[in-house]
Amino acid sequence: MSDAPAIATHDLRRTFKDVDAVRGVNLSIAPGEVFGFLGPNGAGKTTTVRMLCTLLPPTGGTATVAGLDVVRDAAQVRRSIGVALQEIGLDPVQSGRELLELQCGLYGIPAARARTRAQELLELVGLADVGERRTKTYSGGMKRRLDLASALVHEPQVLFLDEPTTGLDPASRRTVWDEVRRINEAGTTVFLTTQYLEEADQLCDRLAIIDAGTIVADGTPEELKARMGHDVVALTFDDPGNGTVTAAERAVAGLEGLERTVTERDGTALYVRDGAAAITEIVRLLDAAGLRAKTINLARPSLDDVFLQATGRRLEGAEKETAA
Repeated sequence: MSDAPAIATHDLRRTFKDVDAVRGVNLSIAPGEVFGFLGPNGAGKTTTVRMLCTLLPPTGGTATVAGLDVVRDAAQVRRSIGVALQEIGLDPVQSGRELLELQCGLYGIPAARARTRAQELLELVGLADVGERRTKTYSGGMKRRLDLASALVHEPQVLFLDEPTTGLDPASRRTVWDEVRRINEAGTTVFLTTQYLEEADQLCDRLAIIDAGTIVADGTPEELKARMGHDVVALTFDDPGNGTVTAAERAVAGLEGLERTVTERDGTALYVRDGAAAITEIVRLLDAAGLRAKTINLARPSLDDVFLQATGRRLEGAEKETAA
């Protein structure tokens, strides 16, 4: 496997009129990695991916995919990548096998090889036993797996997945995770955007968090959680008003070991070195301020906490993930 990055960007930028959507993004993704890209809506995540997929030209900086410049070598880049977008577009009257063979034909793969390749891919994504069925009879998870297979017909070096499990039930989501792992084990580099933090934690070798067009944190999931170096004490209050939250922040401001407080609509997240020992002091300070917490939860840092600390807010999909 080559030592050259599968994806590399240097000071990558994109401006729309007076809006700087992407502001100097630097990435280096090794061949064979599963790389996660997280960000709130409007952070520049989709714009970055569109530039890497040659769908949108950069207004500054450089980017290479599979060793090819996304501007100068755009046609070659497109032949080297597979893309599975969030919206699945499948012909409902075609069978899974017919769809894959048609996709092979679009890439100039001869008919004999197309039949073999379709069978390989149906087996890869666990759909060999339903390959003759029309896609309109497939479940949402099966359609997503077939969409992954269709992005792989030309054996791309890099696969871009845009929120591949959005809208799936938890069981189907985990099945898609298994397929992504299998695809990656076959040697394909995977660039994954997701709003599910558990998905990033389970699948990604490394990840980056983008906010306001800038990378604000990057590393392996374990590195990002370890860098916090703190327990997380989450407090919620019955009254979500600014007055209560501000008073709560004042109450805990003097707590020894407190590195940062992030205030949300109805509560506060406290990062402390010894959460178990700190809870008694937190309760005492709240009592002194005439405040009573609705809930107090202690946990080791999660990717949700990393995201909250890096951006000051939670990822939109985090609430859906918890509900699921």
